[in-house]
Amino acid sequence: MAASGSPSPQITELILDSLAEGVFTVDKDFTILTFNAAAEEITGISRQEALGQKCYEVLRANVCQQRCPLEESIDSGRARLEVDVNILDSQGRRVPLKICTTVLKDQHGQVIGGVETFRDLSALESLRKELTKQYTIRDILAKSPAMQDILAVLPDLAPSDATVLLEGESGTGKNLVSRALHELSNRKDGPYVVVNCSALPDPLLESELFGYVKGAFTDAKRDKPGRFAAAQGGTLLLDEVGELSPAMQVKLLRVLDDKEYVPLGSNNPVRAEVRIVAATNKVLKDEVRYGRFRPDLYYRLNVVRLRLPPLRDRRQDIPLLVDYFIRKHCALKNKRLLGATSEVLERLLRYDFPGNVRELENVIEHGVVLCRREYLELRDLPEELGEVASPSSPSGAAAATLAAQEAWLIADTLAQYQGKRGLTAQALGIAPSTLWRKLKKYGLVEATPGPRRRRRQLPK
Repeated sequence: MAASGSPSPQITELILDSLAEGVFTVDKDFTILTFNAAAEEITGISRQEALGQKCYEVLRANVCQQRCPLEESIDSGRARLEVDVNILDSQGRRVPLKICTTVLKDQHGQVIGGVETFRDLSALESLRKELTKQYTIRDILAKSPAMQDILAVLPDLAPSDATVLLEGESGTGKNLVSRALHELSNRKDGPYVVVNCSALPDPLLESELFGYVKGAFTDAKRDKPGRFAAAQGGTLLLDEVGELSPAMQVKLLRVLDDKEYVPLGSNNPVRAEVRIVAATNKVLKDEVRYGRFRPDLYYRLNVVRLRLPPLRDRRQDIPLLVDYFIRKHCALKNKRLLGATSEVLERLLRYDFPGNVRELENVIEHGVVLCRREYLELRDLPEELGEVASPSSPSGAAAATLAAQEAWLIADTLAQYQGKRGLTAQALGIAPSTLWRKLKKYGLVEATPGPRRRRRQLPK
């Protein structure tokens, strides 16, 4: 007989079965007491099979061997919200879930067990994998139109042996693009060699590039092959090529012209069977204009030029990169974070990142090292990104993924409609005033005094 004012067990079961989320309750020994219809559908396990069994025997979650969230709620009396776990369904297949747990009390306020609700993330995970596949080539992640244009030409450019000039600010990913060109090319089974042209004085750089023979100078006790020899049959990246001295520019030009080089101390030329990729954080055309770079060498290097945009011009990529770097550094440091709060994403979207993607990764690594909670918060970021904020609420943390996706979607749609906010709002199904507020919220525009407003430049 149900207590006065309390719903009957049948009514309770009907209520639970009407929910779209899976729900089950356990006693203090973790024996399942109720198991609703959505739980049956998600797990593939019938209510009859689940009732009376231990929850860890039924769900077989990856947290069951550790201190599980449900156990923590029962012991502490506090709820755990939005925890990512994986279970095995009735067929032994992995199912990703988002769970919430809380304590179960009787009418006298005594703890008698726990309640867990969960929703299936399988469709979201499949969509995420599909999106990631579309926006990734090797280790390059990009959603912005500017970077998508670069990713689109790499498969056609890679099989060619044409020399490629990569220009872009430090930290924009020139080394990643160079490696992607190599790995997509017919030379992928050959060596990939990098030489920093700014790291050594001319005599050392010359021997580093071309090698030397025994007796070439006092300490040359034996032959030593250079980087051109090491890259034979593969790809050689000349990093910071804009820093070459005039003398070294002449020597490199001769190699590009004749397709051969002469080791120091030798009179015998060696065939250079190497694909050249050159990278610089300077605009070589300007260096030529100011007389700091040889025009003939520039034209040899500038067969195909790719200009990598700075991160401030591809803000659509920030949520994608933040998610990737959090997962990367959590794996490297054996930590478990679920993401970044919406406040963190808003701050990152407003920051100009003079160090570009490299700086963003450093910021996220800094945060992962210091973070002691499930979500990266403002207090975990370096000082230059702003003041330390008070602890975020669970609801704010839980909104992080949604905020990232919303910022991503708005920026992409705005770019598709060439910055026309009316068409963008119509495509998104929101009012123009709502779109304007969200653009300001995510740092995708900046207001100027007066009745007119200037839109922050998005990648074309």
